Amino acid sequence: MTTHDEPQRPGPQDPEPGQEPAAVATHRQRWAPEARQLPQRLEELHGPCEGIVELPLHVAWSGLRAYNLADEKLLLGLYRTVLTSGFHDDYTTFLNADLLRAHWPRLRHMIGRGVRTSWENAFPQLRMTATAASAAAAA
Repeated sequence: MTTHDEPQRPGPQDPEPGQEPAAVATHRQRWAPEARQLPQRLEELHGPCEGIVELPLHVAWSGLRAYNLADEKLLLGLYRTVLTSGFHDDYTTFLNADLLRAHWPRLRHMIGRGVRTSWENAFPQLRMTATAASAAAAA
């Protein structure tokens, strides 16, 4: 039994001062790419702009694997799948920098916060694109 006079020791949910909770750190590592996993520059994303793209099983392990980029819904689905399940080589092979920038304002709402934050921290121009699109929609 703990009394009010005894100092409390940090438990699993109570991190030491200056440390983040283990659950938050684990969630961030599990569901968001680390900066070193992302390309150095958006221009490294040299994926296709048109045609049908078939994703490998390690990326599209459940559901649709072939995406027609002429269909905006399918294009957004492909980008969401690659952003959330892909790795560095998948980003550079299947994502296109111009398409990512153009569709980021909608796409950022289709991915988890951790993925969105990782990409926007690494590439502030994505966040600026989304901000500009929101301002234009509000005007």
